Amino acid sequence: MTTWIGDLFTSDVGWNHLEGLVDIGNRMAGSDGEREAAELTRDALEVVGARNTRLETFDIQGWTRGDSAVLAGDEELDCIALPRSPDDEATAPLVDLGYGLPSDFEAADLEGKVAMVRSDIPDYYERYIHRREKYYHAVENGAVAFVYRNHVEGCLPPTGSVGTEADPIGDIPAVGVSSEVGARLARRYDGKEVEVRVDADVYDAQSQNVHAELGPDTDERVLVTSHVDAHDIAEGALDNGAGTAMVVELANALANREDELETRVEFVAYGAEEVGLVGSGYHSEQTDHDSIEAIVNNDGVVRGRTLEFYTHGFDGLEDAIDAVAEQYDHPMKTVPQLGPHSDHWPFVQWGVPGYHVMSTSDEVGRGWGHTFADTFEKLEKRDLREQAILLTELVVDLASDDRTVEHRSPEEIVADLEDQNLAEGMRITGDWPYDD
Repeated sequence: MTTWIGDLFTSDVGWNHLEGLVDIGNRMAGSDGEREAAELTRDALEVVGARNTRLETFDIQGWTRGDSAVLAGDEELDCIALPRSPDDEATAPLVDLGYGLPSDFEAADLEGKVAMVRSDIPDYYERYIHRREKYYHAVENGAVAFVYRNHVEGCLPPTGSVGTEADPIGDIPAVGVSSEVGARLARRYDGKEVEVRVDADVYDAQSQNVHAELGPDTDERVLVTSHVDAHDIAEGALDNGAGTAMVVELANALANREDELETRVEFVAYGAEEVGLVGSGYHSEQTDHDSIEAIVNNDGVVRGRTLEFYTHGFDGLEDAIDAVAEQYDHPMKTVPQLGPHSDHWPFVQWGVPGYHVMSTSDEVGRGWGHTFADTFEKLEKRDLREQAILLTELVVDLASDDRTVEHRSPEEIVADLEDQNLAEGMRITGDWPYDD
């Protein structure tokens, strides 16, 4: 029976939910808007037929931005604070580190300086370097402030959190500046004194995860996940309203195919992803990893037409993608390497099979994501519907008794992190959970 495909390709359930999320406004972790988005998602899952819909609340470090500034010469240059930057200021010579590769930090004298880095990496470099890794290289090398320069043109300062699980508030003030402001700083003020000023409110707060279920009441389950929070400067349509809309659309489709599910499917929309995977980390600590057959984490879907899956070295996950791609004669790209960012990772790091599902892109980094330009009109309903068809079939496959994906040992994950040159970055950001 393929009538479900026609129903899904004409469905507005996910798209309407996406529109509802972006219209909330601020969905920053710990905010009233984040809770409203979680409640909206819980209610949407119940409407499409999922059972046991609920919110699970947990404590987080709250943070709200105030006014920030970069002062250079007689200029005040536009910037925004990076979330969880301390409420602090520093005045010191600026050092432009370009891409901010580990070797750039090794070669520079940053003691008592303001470090500025780009948000991308060069084409020749072997791996992506996350913002937080660059920030903590700056901290470790004695910088007193951090300037994060967007590589995407358009006068768009980037956001993105700093801080660690042990110390949620960062060590030094940190701001994001646009590509154009960064170019001006590099041209006019490299080696000259600048002031970086961050005004922020730090307080105790709460976030929440959304849970719902379909299928038989088995001990084993397949997790279908996203994150519902977004940065406060934009609508958060691409990151990650689209992912949560996808979770709701998949629940809608799977409710109509529930009799085909041989394993319980649990839908989870996490809170506080953007400030350190806090919601998924909380869930990982509370749940039995052995009961999880697979994770389908949607973070970056819909922004392009073709799906891309980080499969983290799990052969069974690759096999499931191959089966769906062949069945539908449709391109689906897999990346076998580890991707230690987003809400699959608190589980995958211990050997739980998990995908990070996104869309293919020729761009380095997030594109419009984490900027004011992350808005609704940049997404297409067609892409949501097409991808939902493929992901629905994938979840049915993963929930089948015929599909077994073997867990990996933490030791195997550690070995891959070392081989793929990811371990150094995780150690410096405080994200290394293993005993060395």
